[in-house]
Amino acid sequence: MTQLPGGYNPYGAVDLGVLAQQKQARERAMQAQADGAADGGAAPVSPVIEVTDVSFEQDVVQRSMIIPVVIDFWATWCEPCKQLSPILERFAEADNGQWVLAKVDVDANPQLSAAAQVQSIPTVMVVWQGQVIPGFAGALPEAQVRDFLNQVIALTGEQAQGDDAEPEGTPVDPALEAADDAMARNDLEAAATAYQAVLAERPGDVDAVQGLAQVELLRRTEGRDLARVLSELDADPNNVSLQLLAADLQLLAGEVEQAFDRLLGVIAEQRNNPEAEASGVDAAKAHLLMLLDLVGNDDERVLAARRSLASALF
Repeated sequence: MTQLPGGYNPYGAVDLGVLAQQKQARERAMQAQADGAADGGAAPVSPVIEVTDVSFEQDVVQRSMIIPVVIDFWATWCEPCKQLSPILERFAEADNGQWVLAKVDVDANPQLSAAAQVQSIPTVMVVWQGQVIPGFAGALPEAQVRDFLNQVIALTGEQAQGDDAEPEGTPVDPALEAADDAMARNDLEAAATAYQAVLAERPGDVDAVQGLAQVELLRRTEGRDLARVLSELDADPNNVSLQLLAADLQLLAGEVEQAFDRLLGVIAEQRNNPEAEASGVDAAKAHLLMLLDLVGNDDERVLAARRSLASALF
């Protein structure tokens, strides 16, 4: 899987093992902030920065632990970029430190643009708490850019509410922490063993169930490419196993609704096909429920898919 420097998943849909790295980066960022305060206040961060392949880890990933970073992928020859970039820069100045604009010249930093799978420019993405959130491509009108940035600013408020809901001094589960560390090292076997150990002691533990589901997802998709699988499906659209794999790969690629819709479509098609085997419906249903549990019921897309599944089955 192509990844941004620092080991961060560029797709932004599901946390796939960067928890330990996020924790370490957040601690470094918060320590740097505390050190600056102890010294009488660090120099203010510029609202617009130039980012390179080398500086991405510090300037974007670590900084995103305390403030959203909006990445503007651009190039000097790109005419739409000349329309969008000044708008972003002006809003960055006006918003007075509520977010940082990180400008990436795709010609000078090919590793970053390739890792982020930038297909065209300008492309805008957001990094918050170490996770990449899809943005938009193309030069949007100023009003739409403003709406987008308002949503970026709202991210910090949502995080603050979540932090307030957690009791102070919540102990860290060493078994789960060991599993997260293994995921961060991409040691799937060790992660699976750690999560299974937690479940042996606490059957149904939500964190362990989701963690183990992440491990299995990565195992199933290892070495597989979405475009290739979709091409295979063009030749064999009734292949249920390929449909399940395509849904997995779409989830990893951030196409959450598309993954759910694919499996709902398989269920509907199998039920309406008198020649189809009942096992096809059962397999697609079980796979969909597994992906729904992985994403979690806090996601509105999960609730919508559950409603659609109930309608399809009854």
